Amino acid sequence: MAATNYTLVLDPGHGGKDPGAVGRVSKEKDLNLKLALEVGKQIKEQYPDVKVIYTRSTDVFIPLQERADIANKANADLFISIHTNSAESRTPCGVETFILGTEKMEKNLDVAMRENAVMKLEADYKTTYQGFDPNSIDSYIMFELMQNSYMDQSLQFATLVQNSFVGHLNREDRGVRQAAFWVLLKTACPSILFEMGFISNPDEEKFLNQNGSIAKMAELLVKSFGQYTHKQAVRKENLAIDTAKLDVKTPNQANTEKQPATESQQKQLYYAVQICASKTPLEPSDPRLKGLEYDTIHAGEWIKYYTAADTNKAKVSSSQQQLKPRFPDCWIIKFEK
Repeated sequence: MAATNYTLVLDPGHGGKDPGAVGRVSKEKDLNLKLALEVGKQIKEQYPDVKVIYTRSTDVFIPLQERADIANKANADLFISIHTNSAESRTPCGVETFILGTEKMEKNLDVAMRENAVMKLEADYKTTYQGFDPNSIDSYIMFELMQNSYMDQSLQFATLVQNSFVGHLNREDRGVRQAAFWVLLKTACPSILFEMGFISNPDEEKFLNQNGSIAKMAELLVKSFGQYTHKQAVRKENLAIDTAKLDVKTPNQANTEKQPATESQQKQLYYAVQICASKTPLEPSDPRLKGLEYDTIHAGEWIKYYTAADTNKAKVSSSQQQLKPRFPDCWIIKFEK
């Protein structure tokens, strides 16, 4: 069940003077809004304690930066940007879910450019977006310097959404991808950009406009939301780590070689605050790590960074509260060593 005091922001892409992609019988802005409103309706029915906020609930134009600002001012716990895909060819089809990132950036650059191009509809957009040009490859270099403490959680939710649509609606699987979307960069919470299908594909446009399709897609997004928030609630309360599978370093052992354990040695239970995760090692000069004594856990391809390790859980909980202004999504983990 979703946690109480939880804020979900639904972002129907495009709107007003910006139609988004245009098909034979429909416009992206309308499909995006229909799905967002249906998701919000079902969330309120199933999770009445969850606060649902829309970046738009009617056919109006909302600037990209304002969409992110709405989420940040609401202290959102999760941000879902809903879109409909398009291509020059009628052949491409399927669903894909994006998180912020630069992995294979050139491959997904066309999608990012198309979605970011909406900022050019704003007056003096170069001032608002600090000189960013959505059509210039050079502008996207800034995304490689991004600070993102929410990649781990965003990836978890994106994977749930993608698997749900592929498994239950038999949609073509285009995968979970990383791309340089401005609205995700500027949103200070776990966030995804979901592409429900290709309006440029006649068969998919027909499906997207069929009676019941929006309700079915909304149901799957809500189901994924429930699974995600349940997992996050469990992890924040008590995240147990199997040290037989993970390479765990505690503060007093971080810079020493591992010694073989003996039968006489007693395992000690530690608590710590996880602050962020990355697929590549962060440099010591990384702004996220500035001024912190930290250590790492290697879990598969992810490197998870934690701090304030101690055997006293109350002390670690106090540290977590002190860290929340800087790392709003940090949580307590525990492990034996």
